Amino acid sequence: MRIIQAPHSYQEEIRKSRFLAQAVFLPSAEQAPALIAQLSTPNVSHNCWAWRCGEQYRFTDDGEPGGTAGRPILAAIEHQEFDQVLIVVTRWYGGIQLGTGGLARAYGGCAHQVLQTASSEELVPQTLLTGHCPYTYLDIFKVRIAEAGGVVNSEEFGAEGALLNLSVPDAQVAVLQAALSEATRGVSSLREIASV
Repeated sequence: MRIIQAPHSYQEEIRKSRFLAQAVFLPSAEQAPALIAQLSTPNVSHNCWAWRCGEQYRFTDDGEPGGTAGRPILAAIEHQEFDQVLIVVTRWYGGIQLGTGGLARAYGGCAHQVLQTASSEELVPQTLLTGHCPYTYLDIFKVRIAEAGGVVNSEEFGAEGALLNLSVPDAQVAVLQAALSEATRGVSSLREIASV
């Protein structure tokens, strides 16, 4: 799966109708209505949209004939294997009927192009971990975290050391677990908080 790195837009004129596709990162399904409202243009023919976030997805044709806008936009998202993305395609009607096939190609094509030209990256499944590390080993353990592609999300310092909360690529969890256990002679270990 891929995720979009920054908001991106793509415009195209098709038989005198102007289409504007806008794609943005969607952190959670709950944020979709606010983002749709923000990206929709008032007083236009149609603001059609689709989004996918994990296993959840939604789409709308916004007055276009059923199945000619929202579904093709969602199909573009699925075909290019994007997740956590929301696309709004706005249409300014140019006076020429496109027909149902023409509309589906226009909406799906614009959604495809906005994702194709957007800056994106591979979505790497992460595990959230927590663990205590004595001060003596903290510097070397932070190096191991960075080498594993992990990130320290927060640190709490106490008398005996630091309590770390980490995000680590799933494939590196066992490696880091072993590194911390080895460095602390089995005194410290990491435990999973959640998978993201």
